[in-house]
Amino acid sequence: MSKIVEKQLEEKSFRDSLSTLDEDGKRKWIYPKKPSGKFTKWRNVVNVILLTFLFSGPFIRIGGEPLLMINVIERRFVLFGNTFWPQDFYIFVLIVLSALVFIILFTVAYGRIFCGWICPQTIFMEGVFRKIEYWIEGDWKQQMKLNKEKMNPKKFGKKAAKHAIFFSVSFLIANTFLAYIIGSDELINIITAPPSEHLAGLAALTIFSSVFYGVFAFFREQVCTNVCPYGRLQGVLLDKQSVVVAYDRVRGEPKGKFRKNEDRSEAGKGDCIECGHCVHVCPTGIDIRNGTQLECVNCTACIDACDSMMEAVNLPKGLIRYTSEEQIETREPFKLSFRAKAYSVLLVALIGVVTALLLLRGEVEANFLRTPGMLYQVGEAGEISNLYNYKIINKGGRDLVLEIRPLEDNYELQMVGGQPKAPKGQIAEGAFFLSAPPEAFDLGKSETTLGVFDEDDRLLDKVKIRITGPL
Repeated sequence: MSKIVEKQLEEKSFRDSLSTLDEDGKRKWIYPKKPSGKFTKWRNVVNVILLTFLFSGPFIRIGGEPLLMINVIERRFVLFGNTFWPQDFYIFVLIVLSALVFIILFTVAYGRIFCGWICPQTIFMEGVFRKIEYWIEGDWKQQMKLNKEKMNPKKFGKKAAKHAIFFSVSFLIANTFLAYIIGSDELINIITAPPSEHLAGLAALTIFSSVFYGVFAFFREQVCTNVCPYGRLQGVLLDKQSVVVAYDRVRGEPKGKFRKNEDRSEAGKGDCIECGHCVHVCPTGIDIRNGTQLECVNCTACIDACDSMMEAVNLPKGLIRYTSEEQIETREPFKLSFRAKAYSVLLVALIGVVTALLLLRGEVEANFLRTPGMLYQVGEAGEISNLYNYKIINKGGRDLVLEIRPLEDNYELQMVGGQPKAPKGQIAEGAFFLSAPPEAFDLGKSETTLGVFDEDDRLLDKVKIRITGPL
């Protein structure tokens, strides 16, 4: 076999195995070097903003309602202070669909920018837990040295401190996610009450905290490479026009060690000096010079590492950068593909529909149903009445005292009990009798419309219902 063929096979051998497994198929622990540079600084800023939003979100109020709450237990959802019930599920589906198209659009046009900058797994791992690890155990070589040492008081103290902080942060994350489900007020009640009153909740929190702790302390990059389906989706979403973190092989090849005062073009060398820094900083342990790979989360650590080395040896920056395969080959400026434009049009249309539905969404939603098993009744004056159950959902941000009345003169309504009262975000339930004269019926049926009014006599909703009577 020729040396050229052997070299080509060696260069493609990385696709035969995962970067986190050794030759025996055992887990290979990744020790990424602490990154620094322009993109790392911007990612730190984004991390701080998103983490601040995440942990403060349950306590922010808009019109007395949480900024975001997904209460699957009571089937009550709050988004930017607006309460949504199961009846609004179609709006939720459209919002999720819009978010899905949004992610697909950005993957088609900009690769896995979501993974590197916005994904909670990356934000928590690289923005929180990894920084704690650097702070306690040092950079990558100090960590490797520490793990090779036999257990001693110094090593035990560092490991115990790290894992204690890891679990504490995981417990805080679990409590925050719980606040998004049950609300911050309920969470504070649980925290301030004796643990014996909330044993089930405490057990659930402990389980979720343990899961978070296990993911960020041990499982780590395996979530991105083995569990998350999004990394595998990029194989069908990316094309040569997609912008990804990529190595400029045209400029970098052939690789060669740096020699001072050497003319690299005369020596037949590209700009890659084979320093290995791009591999050392990678949190998934890959070599970006091998091309776009499933494990790459576009975290930009390799860009900063390469730029710092290029600057040190007086070569142009950008050997590893945000670019597309087409741009590397043709050296032409980036252009959106037809597929990306099509997704953009679809996304704008979906956002328009969702916005219209939210703006046209009423303050209340009323449902009137005839009481099951009840027949019509004939009064002394011959009027025919039916008993109805009502359920009125208050979707607005104010408490309501409501009145239900027919919008046609020849119908009469009598409430069972008092007027409906619906606090904000709550449901008013009760019953009423609706009656009509015999001449209003045709073949045992009569239809009318009921209106729901507030204290200011404003019509909030109207519902068409049917009354039954004798044939």
